[in-house]
Amino acid sequence: MKKFLCGAFAFIIQGTYSSQVAKKTLPCYDLTEILKVEPTLLYKPHLDASKSFGVKLLKNSETVLKYVNNGKFHKINKSGKGYRVQKLDYSRAWMVSKGKLMLERIGARFSKETKGSTFTVSSITRTLEDQCRLRKVNTNASLGISSHNYGNSFDISYVRFNGTLRQNPRLEVALEKVLKYYHDAGRIYYIKEKQQSCFHITVRNY
Repeated sequence: MKKFLCGAFAFIIQGTYSSQVAKKTLPCYDLTEILKVEPTLLYKPHLDASKSFGVKLLKNSETVLKYVNNGKFHKINKSGKGYRVQKLDYSRAWMVSKGKLMLERIGARFSKETKGSTFTVSSITRTLEDQCRLRKVNTNASLGISSHNYGNSFDISYVRFNGTLRQNPRLEVALEKVLKYYHDAGRIYYIKEKQQSCFHITVRNY
């Protein structure tokens, strides 16, 4: 009887432990539901461009590390000519090579046009798990697949220039002029996101 009780107790403990482990390892998102969300006509070109780089949907840290280790993702410096990267709580400072190059070109051109001003990069590459965490603090975050989930998109604030959070119509116009230049050259797509006060930029595989 004693042996039976001990065995039953061990079974219960094992079952509880297994349940806790499963709960910890389960993703915080439902991929089936995410894939059901249809992109808008405005956003679809961004996703199409993202998928052309041969990067699979980034689900978690491990998938990002895989692309870092095989040389597909490149580290984004905290600052460069014409830009600064803010502290990233919900994204990672890694992108495909053309993404990194494009950010640097946009920064350099903006600096030249504005005689040395800088803009702020507010978000870079996000995994689906990062997106999950972001939605808990920002209900405007995408419910579906984002081009951030492929490592070739970044956001630039249009209310933070030279490290100061304040609207600056002159610098905002200058920034959009630079973005339009690269858009018309077939290098990027961009959307002005009013709720987030940023330009969402997706680099094309030109």
